[in-house]
Amino acid sequence: MKKIGIICKPGRPEPIEILKDLLPWMKNKGLEAFMDIEIASVLKTKGYSRSEISALADMVVVLGGDGTMLNVARLVCEKGIPILGVNLGGLGFITEVYGNELLATLEKILSGESLTEERIMLTAHIHRHGEKIAEYTVLNDVVINKGALARIIDLETYINKAYVTTFKADGLIVSTPTGSTAYSLSAGGPVLYPTLDSIILTPICPHTLTNRPIVLPDDVLIETTLRSPGEDVFLTLDGQVGFSLRKDDVIKIKRSPFKTRLLISAERDYFSILRTKLKWGER
Repeated sequence: MKKIGIICKPGRPEPIEILKDLLPWMKNKGLEAFMDIEIASVLKTKGYSRSEISALADMVVVLGGDGTMLNVARLVCEKGIPILGVNLGGLGFITEVYGNELLATLEKILSGESLTEERIMLTAHIHRHGEKIAEYTVLNDVVINKGALARIIDLETYINKAYVTTFKADGLIVSTPTGSTAYSLSAGGPVLYPTLDSIILTPICPHTLTNRPIVLPDDVLIETTLRSPGEDVFLTLDGQVGFSLRKDDVIKIKRSPFKTRLLISAERDYFSILRTKLKWGER
């Protein structure tokens, strides 16, 4: 890997400090850096749009939090470019290393001592009056949720054309294993090991308490139709992209043909992440 894309969370001072060490190190190693426009303008050097980086880079280093990682995952998934996340955010479930570990981690990547972990993604199609009007790919989750003033919404749901139920709830989360520690977990969903080939269906504050989360195989087609009239309802993708829904819109969700490829340390232990981030074992 000789061409390294660098994408940073805007408005943070930490990337500048990290790049003061990273860029000379890369030059000494004969590596070419492709920095996003925002950080390049601060450093007064040539920058590239994120789409250009996805076309040029062999791998991408993300300096940010999980939100920046999700954005980059959607950007590069079609190219299959591996991503190394450097945690500048809060929990950092999918940002693999901290800033002071970056150079040592890159050294291991270049020498072949790291692993590439593949995570499944989801594709969501929105159909209105029988016509597909939008399509999105996500790493974490697809969420149907109501606005602040909307009433409980009705979501008629099928799996592989078999009727499941009509959820009467504040919304519905369809999550990957990667997203199991995000919104789905807050709504009572289970934690799934991130490399599993599974999908989680989690209702948000269901009116019927017997509606519980369910774990499904990743080859199913989930179809949900919004049956509530005149409600303020949105489809939210990875918590970052929003789409306004109307009555009788159909949302079709299935596994994406693309995967996110994360560069991880060979010594990485997922359960230590759960102990550190979710405080497993503490009282």
